Amino acid sequence: MSVSIAPAPSMACDVAIVGGGPAGLMAAEVLAQAGVVVHLFDAMPSVGRKFLLAGKGGLNLTHDEPLDAFVTRFGARQPQWTPLLQAFGGAEARAWAQGLGIETFVGTSGRVFPTDMKAAPLLRAWLQRLRAQGVQFHMRHRWTGWTETGALRFLAPAGERQVSARAVVLALGGASWARLGSDGAWVPALAERGVAVAPLRPANCGFDVPRAHAPAGETRRAFLQELIGRTPQSPVGWTPHFTERFAGQPFKSVVLDFTDSQGRRFHRRGEFVATATGVEGSLIYAVSHLLRDEIAAHGHAHFTLDLLPDHAPERVLAEVRHPRGSRSLSSHLKSRLGLEGIKAGILYEQLGKDGLNDPVALAQAIKALPITVVATRPLDEAISTAGGVVFEALDEQLMVRALPGVFCAGEMLDWEAPTGGYLLTASWASGLRAGQGVLGFLGR
Repeated sequence: MSVSIAPAPSMACDVAIVGGGPAGLMAAEVLAQAGVVVHLFDAMPSVGRKFLLAGKGGLNLTHDEPLDAFVTRFGARQPQWTPLLQAFGGAEARAWAQGLGIETFVGTSGRVFPTDMKAAPLLRAWLQRLRAQGVQFHMRHRWTGWTETGALRFLAPAGERQVSARAVVLALGGASWARLGSDGAWVPALAERGVAVAPLRPANCGFDVPRAHAPAGETRRAFLQELIGRTPQSPVGWTPHFTERFAGQPFKSVVLDFTDSQGRRFHRRGEFVATATGVEGSLIYAVSHLLRDEIAAHGHAHFTLDLLPDHAPERVLAEVRHPRGSRSLSSHLKSRLGLEGIKAGILYEQLGKDGLNDPVALAQAIKALPITVVATRPLDEAISTAGGVVFEALDEQLMVRALPGVFCAGEMLDWEAPTGGYLLTASWASGLRAGQGVLGFLGR
């Protein structure tokens, strides 16, 4: 005998916020401070799960650079983000955290962190304040769209629940880290309502390299020509020898140089990590939008690494040519240039024995080692998502033009920015603007 579960009781409220990440919580705070009773719904058992995971290695709240430089990090969407970040930028983020009792400091890179480097104390203090302001939380409520009459539909533990609200803020995140609640399942519901949504793509992501290395007897030029000819359908990943020894290890203090087919150039010093299938890490994330778009257009992208940016090319060539006597090449490179570990390993991986034994080719590779990438890592592995609800579908208060009373905020909007505090600050800024937009819509 089957047992049917009765639907959860329906409810009506002034404002429903769907999504308990930074943007949704900020919108809730703006509204609660104005005296509006806010009901916040989230699919997960608790809010802020991606926020907490992002803070595991040290919560990067924002960046200390001036606003005119800060807004340039948002690329083509800079015009849309400038007014939002003028209202809530780096300085405002630090002041807001201090209001929660969280002191911050500026790191050597300009990134801003809580003094204890933890996300949990900030989130805990924030939730305590929101509850004291009257925000009501409804967990394990997965939004599935609208009813024919315009009510919100949720799949709750007791069954389907319908919520009628005068205004709605959707802050549903992107499509990365689905296990934490951001799965992009909201796209069809908005598309069915005529809301323009740009395809979701990985941002701040890692990349796969083609499976290739220079076999004995192959010249450097022929090898590089063959390498560049690889397609995304080729097997990916480093050779087993390189993977076993170096996967998970960082390339420290290297310069990455990349120019795409449109002439856009990236040139920066930093570090990144070798993975079993390719590359990831801060320096790769910073150039990821250019690499991703180049791969989409041409099937591959090629950048170069300067493994010794503090050494002039002439010095590198002279040291490589210096007589090494009975020493092995690896010992020679270590003693003369300090090249060892993963940097020496990548030279062998890319050049093979013939290239290593050619002093000119080796010196050139040390200063400009070509690396080819052929695919982004899966969307769910990315730190953030590009694409989403396009700004052209929204008014200046982030209200959906086709759906009066429905506002969007956070990563579900069509934008991307590098890591370094920009993602979190912008999410807060959009939540603030959406909350203010709701107040205006309600006449408050």
